[in-house]
Amino acid sequence: MLVLGISAFYHDSAAALVRDGEIVAAAQEERFSRKKGDSDFPTGAVKFCLESCGVSVDEIDFVGFYDKPLLTFDRLLETYLGYAPKGLPSFRRSIPLWVKEKLLIKKTVREQITHLGLGDLPERKVSTAEQN
Repeated sequence: MLVLGISAFYHDSAAALVRDGEIVAAAQEERFSRKKGDSDFPTGAVKFCLESCGVSVDEIDFVGFYDKPLLTFDRLLETYLGYAPKGLPSFRRSIPLWVKEKLLIKKTVREQITHLGLGDLPERKVSTAEQN
C-alpha cells in the first residue's frame, strides 16, 4: 500500500510517502520555497516525494490530510465569539479563506495534486482525519 500524507495551511507544511508502513520519502515545503515555516500547500514536497520514489499519482492508494476541518472551524468560531466584537477584523479576513479552501480540503488537495501534472487523483482516495 502506498500512502501520501500531507500537512498544510497552518505552519511548516510537508509531505511524506509511506510504502507498506515504511517512510520512503518526506520533506518540508520550506526546503523548496525557501520561506521559513511555509504554510502553503506543499507542492514542492509532494513532487519531491513522488519523483524521488519514481511514483505517479495513479499508483497512490490513499492520500491523507492530518486535520479535522470541521472541528478546527468550530473551535475558530467559538474563539471569535468569545472575543467579539474585538476579533471582527480578523474574523472578516479568515472566514473567506476557510469557506473557500479549508472546509473543502479534499477538493483543494485533489486540485493541487492535479496541478502538479503527475496524474489525476480520484476523490475516493483522499481523506481527512475527520473521516477516520
